[in-house]
Amino acid sequence: MRTVDAAGLPIGDGYPPRIMGVLNVSSESPYDPSVYADSGAAATYVDEQLVDEGADIVDVGLESANKRLAVLSPEEELERLDTAVETIESVSGEAIFSIETRYAEVAEAALNRGFDMVNAICGFADPELPEVCREYDVAVSKMASPRDLERPGAVGDVDWAEVRSPAWARDADYVDKVYEALTLNGLTEKTLVDPAFGGWSEDKTVEDDRETFRRLREFRGLGQPVLVSINRKNFLRFIADRSTEEALPVSLAATSLAVERGTHVVRTHDVAETRDAALIGDAFTERTSAVGNGVSAVELDVRRARDVRRHLDRLGVDGAVASAMVGRVVEVTGLDERSQEELAETAERAGAVVRGSGEGLLVGGSEDVLAATASGLPSSPAFEPVIEVLRGR
Repeated sequence: MRTVDAAGLPIGDGYPPRIMGVLNVSSESPYDPSVYADSGAAATYVDEQLVDEGADIVDVGLESANKRLAVLSPEEELERLDTAVETIESVSGEAIFSIETRYAEVAEAALNRGFDMVNAICGFADPELPEVCREYDVAVSKMASPRDLERPGAVGDVDWAEVRSPAWARDADYVDKVYEALTLNGLTEKTLVDPAFGGWSEDKTVEDDRETFRRLREFRGLGQPVLVSINRKNFLRFIADRSTEEALPVSLAATSLAVERGTHVVRTHDVAETRDAALIGDAFTERTSAVGNGVSAVELDVRRARDVRRHLDRLGVDGAVASAMVGRVVEVTGLDERSQEELAETAERAGAVVRGSGEGLLVGGSEDVLAATASGLPSSPAFEPVIEVLRGR
């Protein structure tokens, strides 16, 4: 699992869950408490309601993503950028500032004027957007979307028979399509992946979101940190029959679950409460990770064979052994070739299943098998993080 450096803020396994607060400078945005047209008032809101309450990142939206509203052009987004820039220049607290946009030219303008990262609301539908993020070496949150700048999050509207194949489209379920959409036009090294919760198309159902949430662990298979935006969303509040204004408790319950299932960043309008819920989820997760001497060992959050298969696919490894690896699976990166061979030989002698590539090794098996692997490894600095994670809690 890659750690992403967002302007000095590390995001990934082994670090606290990060909170992304929301500021909108768009009058048409649906959640009034976060909407400001005056930069002074917006800066006060950011300082007092976001940064002071625990936001690590402030995401600034220039327009509403409501599918019922007209899409702004790049020129119209740029006209609103002045208010956003004036706001971040007036903020006294410390935070990373993210610009939410569809367009590469808006992202570049914002990065040139003080923003630190990008929230790509249409994924990489603008093919120049990932190149801008690479050029400026910034983190970018990529939402699952079609290759269409006017259809953010509308994963179900993609002609998957053309993009993949008729057979794949026939067999794929909604979560498969979300996962695949996140791969369209690739990923940068500093990409966060966002499964696009919410009503992004007329055909999407609350059950689609619920199934995506149930299978949230699978998105860790992309090898990048995961961001979710679930605050007061319909798929949660309908369970408890709550209005948007009454939906904070269900959002907090879901936040703890999301972090426990491997989420690294939670985007929210309710910063203080969401921070607390995220810390609870983090405190009770069973994943372990350790880094040292250039070596990383991370316990992957897997419960089913399909979870393991996602990780094997990322490494370019045949997924046929996925079922045999269910139990505990640890990914090890950074070992030299000889140490990789020694780890593989030791694990296989203990009865573990080992698969990998140049990017790293996956070691899977029961608690006892992985503990035996740890006991069989030499006590050397390179193996210290590996031994720590294989032994478990």
